[in-house]
Amino acid sequence: MGRPFRLVGVAGTFDMFHEGHKALLRKAYEVGEKVVIGLTTDEFVAEMGKPHEVAPYKERLEELLAFILHEGQIHRTEVVAINDPYGPALWDGGFEAIVVSEETAPKAEELNRLRAQRGLRPLELVVIPMVLAEDGKPISTTRIRAGEI
Repeated sequence: MGRPFRLVGVAGTFDMFHEGHKALLRKAYEVGEKVVIGLTTDEFVAEMGKPHEVAPYKERLEELLAFILHEGQIHRTEVVAINDPYGPALWDGGFEAIVVSEETAPKAEELNRLRAQRGLRPLELVVIPMVLAEDGKPISTTRIRAGEI
């Protein structure tokens, strides 16, 4: 059975790698032949003004690669360092879709507006619901680091 898209993008900080991250990546592998994962650099994280500490890029990359290897998807994956919210999907016309959470869907819509300005076709948005913790609220790194979950 073929997957609907040849090239799919997904991006994030992937700090405190959790079930929400796993769901996002599993959906990307479900819908894409090849998955490009944009991993935010330490410099970009510093600009984002996160309300908590974030693990260094190298640690986040190691956790991400361990998951990809565990899932048996390394042969279909390219991990790229990104210094902005859009990564290569902003200028690479080969991308067909982007996988986002409900929380980050507005950023993907902005990406499509910017792609249109560059004469690129819009990406299909594959939006997954937020993964909920036991308390019924979305899992997030911020909540994990705050000791809420």
